[in-house]
Amino acid sequence: MDMTKNRIPDHVEKIHMIAVCGTGMGALAGMLKDSGYEVTGSDQGVYPPMSHFLAEKNIRVTEGFRPENLAYRPDLVIVGNAVSRGNPEAQALADLGLPYCSMPQAINRFVAGNKKVLMVTGTHGKTTTCSILAWILHEAGLDPTFFIGGILRNFNSNYRLGKGDYIVIEGDEYDTAFFDKGPKFVHFDPHMAVMTSVEFDHADIFKDLAHVKSFFDRLLLRMKAESTLVAFDEDRNIKDLCQNRVCHITNYGSNGHSAWGLGDIRIESPWTVFGVNKKGKQFGEFRTRLVGKHNLLNALSVIAIADNLGISPSVIGSAMETFLGPRRRQEVRGVKNGITVMDDFAHHPTAVKETIKAVRPYYPDGRVIAVFEPRTNTSMRQVFQNVYPLVFDDADMVCIRKPSRLDKIPVNERFSSEKLVWDLQKREKNAFHFDDTDSIITFLSEEARSGDLILIMSNGGFDNIHDRLLEVL
Repeated sequence: MDMTKNRIPDHVEKIHMIAVCGTGMGALAGMLKDSGYEVTGSDQGVYPPMSHFLAEKNIRVTEGFRPENLAYRPDLVIVGNAVSRGNPEAQALADLGLPYCSMPQAINRFVAGNKKVLMVTGTHGKTTTCSILAWILHEAGLDPTFFIGGILRNFNSNYRLGKGDYIVIEGDEYDTAFFDKGPKFVHFDPHMAVMTSVEFDHADIFKDLAHVKSFFDRLLLRMKAESTLVAFDEDRNIKDLCQNRVCHITNYGSNGHSAWGLGDIRIESPWTVFGVNKKGKQFGEFRTRLVGKHNLLNALSVIAIADNLGISPSVIGSAMETFLGPRRRQEVRGVKNGITVMDDFAHHPTAVKETIKAVRPYYPDGRVIAVFEPRTNTSMRQVFQNVYPLVFDDADMVCIRKPSRLDKIPVNERFSSEKLVWDLQKREKNAFHFDDTDSIITFLSEEARSGDLILIMSNGGFDNIHDRLLEVL
């Protein structure tokens, strides 16, 4: 492909998007349509809810990738990161000589514009942290724009076009496009950024932790003296990355030495009440429906940004109380016969451990039944085989589903769900292995009892297990 065509023309009216049905690409399609551009798209999996969303936006979407989808010669083609170099439409780009770009390039050009970028990066907590920040800015009357990797229940959307000075962006570390294998976050120039955590993940993209850190290093090298990084100071990798930077760095954490620190925490169900200290002095006390110390730390990083932007503690407090959280993050999908079914996106071992630990205190009269589907390109590999047995300690019962897409992983690299269950049982955990989702539903419909929490963790749809389980309980 002629790399000189990787550019955005000065004048653009008609835009085609390859792999438009991804969460991010679909949101960008909506933003572009709302901004007045003529938008078309194509994908090989056009199904609800994204198909309905795009149809409601009057965006024409073609099922399948074909050269003729570009026959009308759009002014620009945006290429999603799910598109490979051999994709028929990607090949047609070269043949037709059409200008093209990646999703982050398009966001910078058509959405971010002259706005000040507030970006959240890190292995964990990005979606929740971005969601809190967007809601506080909204409640402060700052009319923010945002582009986030999950649906915000306060807005019922993962994007918003605001008229204010700020745009909240989730800084995804996954690769950008087939012609740009670096993370999406390196494309943005943040006015302020949060770094929540840096761990090894995305084993299909990164070789090792050092490879991951090299891209966070690239981001920090780009941050100017007038920009600010809000860094979690209990992460050794972040500490290493923060050495000798020109940008201003303010830290947050719970160790008592942070510029922004967590104070006392108490549970007043359904509320979590937490104190916040600024430079050793009490800044305020806040109430939230978020659970778990990790989520309070996410909120703390946002409070640091909000204060920097001049938002008062009282506005922050009212926003924290009315914040509903993003979907699929400890989201209660329903309660049937006293049994709670909760959906969570957790898949990395750290996220699984912290999620179970977070919800445990809120269900003192019943059991926490953890249901886990290893589905990501990392969790289906052996890389965390010996780590996963250590992360379910706060669960009373563990149900592990056999990965449904193991054929995508080389045989010698595959994760073994059977071995995980065996290792859990050696640790005296009440653990069970299942080959399919139907078996899990049958087992839980007979096993669960009033007071139990069934915590379902997967980054995919998990065969609609949540609704199906609620029907049979």
